[in-house]
Amino acid sequence: MKDILAAIQSPESTSADFAALPLPESYRAITVHKDETEMFAGLATRDKDPRKSIHLDEVPLPELGPGEALVAVMASSVNYNSVWTSIFEPLSTFGFLERYGRLSELTKRHDLPYHIIGSDLAGVVLRTGPGVNSWKPGDEVVAHCLSVELESSDGHNDTMLDPEQRIWGFETNFGGLAEIALVKSNQLMPKPGHLSWEEAAAPGLVNSTAYRQLVSRNGAQMKQGDNVLIWGASGGLGSYATQFALAGGATPICVVSSERKAEICRRMGAELIIDRSAEDYRFWKDEHTQDPKEWKRFGKRIRELTGGEDVDIVFEHPGRETFGASVYVTRKGGTIVTCASTSGYDHSYDNRYLWMSLKRIIGSHFANYREAWEANRLIAKGKIHPTLSKVYSLEDTGQAAYDVHRNLHQGKVGVLCLAPEEGLGVRDEEMRARHVDAINRFRNV
Repeated sequence: MKDILAAIQSPESTSADFAALPLPESYRAITVHKDETEMFAGLATRDKDPRKSIHLDEVPLPELGPGEALVAVMASSVNYNSVWTSIFEPLSTFGFLERYGRLSELTKRHDLPYHIIGSDLAGVVLRTGPGVNSWKPGDEVVAHCLSVELESSDGHNDTMLDPEQRIWGFETNFGGLAEIALVKSNQLMPKPGHLSWEEAAAPGLVNSTAYRQLVSRNGAQMKQGDNVLIWGASGGLGSYATQFALAGGATPICVVSSERKAEICRRMGAELIIDRSAEDYRFWKDEHTQDPKEWKRFGKRIRELTGGEDVDIVFEHPGRETFGASVYVTRKGGTIVTCASTSGYDHSYDNRYLWMSLKRIIGSHFANYREAWEANRLIAKGKIHPTLSKVYSLEDTGQAAYDVHRNLHQGKVGVLCLAPEEGLGVRDEEMRARHVDAINRFRNV
């Protein structure tokens, strides 16, 4: 690995140099183990500790197949799907790997007693398989997490509809929280030159997800002047939704849980902010009963902020805890666009407020390649910025996942893989200087 890192850090290295580098037989990777899937049995979700289930192992290098690439990972990040994997909720991801392994002789590689996790990376291409023409060794890249086979016609209008659509590093093996990752070549995108490795690795999954959810024709199709209610507006997903709303001429109404998180939203340029903890919104009377009076109080507060207008779009991802309120506060004919459900998958709402007011609920899941490319392009142009708040070593990934699980973080949490320190990999210092305050606004808050 030392030779690979030296080549990456040398400005003299050529594509031929990278192609000539010998590949290691093994590398370090963050894993969960199949024989530990019951280790948290009987515990409440909150009490399941990723620090106990996440391991740093030496693993063998996987075989490179057609249409694939091996990437030296300089940095990655922690998404909520890594938390789910580490606490084996809502089910063990080894079921995903087993099903994928039955698809073909090549996919059998993924069905292992360990799962290398992680759905983001920034790094350098080491090798490409047969049929790869757009990428070569030495290319500096980021990867989005959509893995598709595209043998069915269903996926050729929107690749997210491919029957074999999977999330890399969650429903497949060989993910990005490692020194080397295996990806399909159509996951690769150019690394933004003004960002460090860890900054470039941070946006991938959440930035693309927010783009499809809010901007794309497959999502809410946000337009200028829309009022957009954003739950968790300073978090990993909501922080990008807030930026897209502001950049697209919409008005974000940012829902946060502390003054500290409200301040981050102000730094992004948002003005309409609801601190749900300070204002003590309790949408559930008990575990089984929601409180419509609280929905109404919440809607009244929104109208106070907007000058009497309801929201056109609700950017939903908490799920069970907030969904009834989300449906209620949306304007007549408005849209609730939902993904993730981090507080629970069983959504309850009063359908009268949906059907009689002609509202729409749209399910949104990650993004297709084109949407991910457009979202990355906006990062590269300095229109949208990383929301990286803290960076951990690969050895401390368990703590990073714990912080995300317990909502102790802001924005995104990064992980250094091969990069020996933060701040490396910047190629366009002039552009960086123009945006450095925005790049760092989630730091030290």
